[in-house]
Amino acid sequence: MIIVTGGTGKLGSQLVDRLLERVAAEQVGVSVRDPGRAADLAARGVRVRRGDFTDARSLAAAFEDATQVVIVSTNQSGEVAMAQHIAAIDAAHDAGARRILYTSHQAAAEDSVFAPMPDHAATERYLAKTGTAFTALRNGFYASTIPLLLGQALETGELVAPADGPVSWTAHADLAEAAAVILADEGRFDGPTPPLTAPEALDLDDIAALLTDLTGRAIRRVVAEDPEWTATLIDHGMPAFQATMLLGMFQAARRGEFATTGNDLETLIGRPATPVRTILEDALKQR
Repeated sequence: MIIVTGGTGKLGSQLVDRLLERVAAEQVGVSVRDPGRAADLAARGVRVRRGDFTDARSLAAAFEDATQVVIVSTNQSGEVAMAQHIAAIDAAHDAGARRILYTSHQAAAEDSVFAPMPDHAATERYLAKTGTAFTALRNGFYASTIPLLLGQALETGELVAPADGPVSWTAHADLAEAAAVILADEGRFDGPTPPLTAPEALDLDDIAALLTDLTGRAIRRVVAEDPEWTATLIDHGMPAFQATMLLGMFQAARRGEFATTGNDLETLIGRPATPVRTILEDALKQR
């Protein structure tokens, strides 16, 4: 049985949908913190069990009879993230899973200045020590982040953010489909995959140009100084640690950490990756 953690989340839910196009429902289970949110999956024949990365006993039950387990990385960071990832990995190993798939990142590296990247690298190292076969999905940066970076750009005509660099923005839908393909073709990748990214990397100058074209209104990219930008976020109620972590994303982009691209994602899903333009079009429709 293939177990997907976070089966009601943005990535996990789409992964399950794509997986059900390839394998029978009785071969799929989800591990979710709130089984009530997965009632639709249960109705489709998917096994639904409670599983919480902070509750080892729940994971043991959720992973029962697993042949493969997909561990969708937590949205925590640092020691908390590692404790949760280790708990899930250990539970999958103890359940006898043949393979563990972990949603890592194309920029996973111990020396990254963006906090989640060392976490991904450390999780990959832990996976390599378990003795269980594993695949680390080196996913591109989620394109759904872009709308969160726009601030008041559509109202003011200015996209204000710290200096950045090119990012291989990649759609959740594409990454979910790639993961489903890899699960259905077990053993296709051992260890870290090649970068699973869209074929181009764009910076915020490019995003501003796309917004200008899509809205018919000039959107100008304005570079803010790091301290002033961070202080503004904190003044508007963002916790200081979160503002600092977000700044690290821009600092890492400047170093080119997210600029890697490749064609492996498109090869896996058998179609072109979703363009950033499409992501922005959808975001504009929802405003």
